[in-house]
Amino acid sequence: MDGLVGLLKVRVVRGINLAYRDARGSDPYVVIRLGKKKLKTSVKKRSVNPIWHEELTLTVTNPSQPLKLEVFDKDTFSRDDPMGDAEIDVAPLMEVVNMNPEEIKNGAIIRSVRPSTKNCLADESHVCWRNGKFVQDMILRLKNVESGEIQLQLQWVNIPPVATR
Repeated sequence: MDGLVGLLKVRVVRGINLAYRDARGSDPYVVIRLGKKKLKTSVKKRSVNPIWHEELTLTVTNPSQPLKLEVFDKDTFSRDDPMGDAEIDVAPLMEVVNMNPEEIKNGAIIRSVRPSTKNCLADESHVCWRNGKFVQDMILRLKNVESGEIQLQLQWVNIPPVATR
């Protein structure tokens, strides 16, 4: 675990109005990449509004790297069809993780990030202190596709330093 900074938990909540890739919808799944690390959700059959509520945990060695998200339609006999992608800047979450939470009320919004041409946010995203953790809720508008959004929640987990004897 050399160079490990912490863990990033990515809760893939749901897809909204995803693109149709088959006659009766799509069979979507989400791929999350951070550097060389790659994780996937399960496939949701025949849905353009899938609900996952799946948590994917990535080890972070370089917190300045963007998180990349891709959505695919699972196909049995051919290559899986792309259904859009997005990039997530984890800097707003990283900027607050070293704050002293003792003076922060549960549910307090620490930072807000507005949608812009520089990010994939569909709506304002808030970094909050919730139930003893820093979390960031967001809805991402997928790029390179005719329609679709993905709802996520990011959560940072600090790794305590290892005591040496």
